[in-house]
This record gives sequence, C-alpha cells and structure tokens, in this order.
Amino acid sequence: MSQLGASFVAGPLRFESAYRLLKPWRWLFNPMFLGFEYIPGHNRLLFVGNHTLFGLLDAPLLLAELWREQGVWPRPLGDHIHFKIPGWRELIEAFGVVDGTRENCAAVMREGDPMIVFPGGAREVAKRKGEKYKLIWKERTGFVRMAMQHGYTIVPFAAVGAEDAYDLKMDTNDLMDTHIGGFVRALGLREELVWPIATGIGPTPLPRPQRFYFKICPPIETEMHQDDFECKETRLELREQVQTSIENAIEELLEIQANDPQKVRWPHLFGA
Repeated sequence: MSQLGASFVAGPLRFESAYRLLKPWRWLFNPMFLGFEYIPGHNRLLFVGNHTLFGLLDAPLLLAELWREQGVWPRPLGDHIHFKIPGWRELIEAFGVVDGTRENCAAVMREGDPMIVFPGGAREVAKRKGEKYKLIWKERTGFVRMAMQHGYTIVPFAAVGAEDAYDLKMDTNDLMDTHIGGFVRALGLREELVWPIATGIGPTPLPRPQRFYFKICPPIETEMHQDDFECKETRLELREQVQTSIENAIEELLEIQANDPQKVRWPHLFGA
C-alpha cells in the first residue's frame, strides 16, 4: 500500500521555514557545498549518496541547500522503522519523507518529483569500527532499476564530516555480543537497527562541531536504458558507475577536509 504522507504539501513557505529552522545547524557545522552546477534543470532527478553515521546530522543541510540554491526539494526514501514511531512519523512526512517501498518510489516518480535515496540504508547508518565513510550497498540495485524504469537522471553526491563528529565506543557487533544482542534476536528485530554507542563532545552524545562537506557529481542518464530496466547486467553496470562516482567524491572531500583550516569548528565559533 502506498504511504506518501498526506501532510506533505510542497511550497516555498514550508521549505523556507525549514531553512530558517536549520540556521543554528548551519552556523554550527558551516557546510561547504560543491558541484551544484552539475544539477540538471529538471525535476526527474534521483539523488543518490552515502549515508553517514546516525544519518541525521548532515542530510537536512543538503536538502535545505538544494532548495535554497536550486529550487529543488527531493523527497527522501526512509527506512520503514521511521513510520512506526508516532510523532516522528508525522514530522518527517511533513517534509516529504516517503516510506521506502518500491510502490511508494514508483508513485512519486509517476508524479515526476525529485527524490533522494541512500542505498546503504540502516546498515550504513549503523557504522562499525573501520567503516568510516565506506559505502555498504551489498548487491542492491533497486534504486537503479526504478530510475531506469521511470527515466530518471541519477545525481550522485558525497558527504563528509559527520563521522568526524563522533568517536565510536561500541559498535553494533560489540553490542550484539552483550545481553542486548540476545534481546534483539529474541524479538526478531533487524540487527542494523542496533545503533552504535558513540561520544562527541567529551563523554556526551552531542556531536563535535566539525565542518561538513558535500559534493554533487556529474549526472548519470538512464533514459536510454528505460526498456532494459529488468536487465540485471545493465543495472549492475549503472550501479557501479554511481558507486565509483560517490567514492571518488568522498576521497576528494577528505582531501579538501585535510587541508581546510576550518575543518574543526571550535576556534571559529568564537571568532578566534
């Protein structure tokens, strides 16, 4: 059944309100945005990127900037678990988040609205030690299939910074070796929903103010493959193009970060 969020009404007033709400977040993380000139001038766009640890620190900043600079607000595909939490479900639906089913994705694409997806999903949000800024897509090609079928242009992007705001203390593997793991298995819950324990500022869960970096990559057209969306070989080939583009952009952003005197925000927050 389609669950597109009846409370979502696109419009400048709503998006400008979101932009203003994020102003303190922008001040704290001072995001850098690159590659916006690559965004095509139409709405049939599927933005595809890497999910960072916990998944909530940087994505809203990118969405707000896309609206402010390009007049584009992609509808995010969210994990099913978000829509099982009263209150939170209504909040994210108000800003266009869609339960990430194939039916919902197809419904949005039939309307011709832009979308944004993180193929790594919950597993990429719950990063293990040693997985910093790694793509964890397994063999997923569903996002490519949908883009091909509906003639959407794929716009890869990369995000860096959020995973430097935390130190992992116990990852999912560590937690699954405790009584928590037994509880999760007894309830039949998905392991990737067990988030790691991390600290930011001192021993607290508050993220350290690290600068965030975003890079939009050259678009990948799929319209010429519209009749081949069932072809696994073509889907894997396109997925490889998208993945390589994002991984290269992550490396580029990490290099920029390494040479950026403002990458750590502490002194700059207080005018030092």
